[in-house]
Amino acid sequence: MHHECIFCPKIMQGIKLSESKILRKILSRNSSETKQETTSLNQASENSTRQFYHQTKKIFVGSWNIGGIAPPHNLDIEDWLDTQNDSADIYVLGFQEIVPLNAANVLGPQNKKISMKWNSLIGATLNNKRPMKVVEEDKKAEPQKIYPLKEQTCEEVENVDDFQCIISRQLVGMFITIWARCDLYQSIKHLNVSSVGCGVLGCLANKGSISIRFFLHETSFCFICSHLASGGKEEDKRQRNANAADILSQTNFPVGPLHDLPQKIIDHDRVVWLGDLNYRIDMSHSATQSLIKKREWETLLKHDQLKMELKEGRVFQGWHEGSIEFPPTYKYHPNSDDYIGCNQQHMSKKRRSPAWCDRIIWFGKGMRQIQYNRSESKLSDHRPVQAMFTADIKVAATNYK
Repeated sequence: MHHECIFCPKIMQGIKLSESKILRKILSRNSSETKQETTSLNQASENSTRQFYHQTKKIFVGSWNIGGIAPPHNLDIEDWLDTQNDSADIYVLGFQEIVPLNAANVLGPQNKKISMKWNSLIGATLNNKRPMKVVEEDKKAEPQKIYPLKEQTCEEVENVDDFQCIISRQLVGMFITIWARCDLYQSIKHLNVSSVGCGVLGCLANKGSISIRFFLHETSFCFICSHLASGGKEEDKRQRNANAADILSQTNFPVGPLHDLPQKIIDHDRVVWLGDLNYRIDMSHSATQSLIKKREWETLLKHDQLKMELKEGRVFQGWHEGSIEFPPTYKYHPNSDDYIGCNQQHMSKKRRSPAWCDRIIWFGKGMRQIQYNRSESKLSDHRPVQAMFTADIKVAATNYK
């Protein structure tokens, strides 16, 4: 017997409603995708029809491991920031061991008093203003004002050559602060931060990185302040390489609503890596000291771990470093010009050979290093390093001045 398939009206009505809902979802999704595609196409079309100009800006980059020593009120950093010469347009300053690495600082709440003192000193130096002194004995004395003052912004200052802090970040002992000339302030956008702790105990050991990216007009920049694994053994060198690889792979930035912003470090147009990279010199202590006394940097650098690892392609592939024509930056006896272990007066149980631990390297085209040197401040067991770059900047015609 043949049976016909018969559906009741209610079932048929339900099927039609379901089909209608599905159809609406499909149409809605297609409409949304079409809008996104249209927006992207419009954006691409706009970019293709826009005219661009190119400018050259000067970028100052400095790095200093300060060994947990707070800056005294009379500390002079003009030599480090090189303010006597023509100033840069942007200053990027990175610190390591900004606070002592004890349990209270590592495990406790973030202590920002020291970083605020450094920012006050930096702002006063860049803008040729003497920071206010704190008179601790007088409780009624006005507390120290931190520069930049909150009530004053770049839009309100009279001198466009003044510098404003655009961002500062601290992660345990690492600290990075970026200052821009006020006439550039409105041209900086897409400001983001990404932090990485290296290894299981990365943050506890104060090893890792803070990365900051931003766009200056239409050109993207990324600056990485890091502190890599210490130690003079072969496995320590391999750990430093692993730290660098972890930072490159784990650092991520927002891609933006149109997914058109760089996400990884090396996706940016101009990239600079600064910090205590901790690479050592593969020579005996006595041989290293002897060559330092003779100022034979070229011979020493043939045994520099970072130079050798770069050459062999085991770390920082495609990155560049300028010529080093200054003495190793580590390890000094505080308040002295003597390396630890170089004489009987400054002997130490932990004898560490001098090394160029503090480095500045860069990646990508459109940048040229015009200076690479160190400062002679004796505040810590490291000497601060500094580099000046000229960077090509892409500027949209509507923003060009």
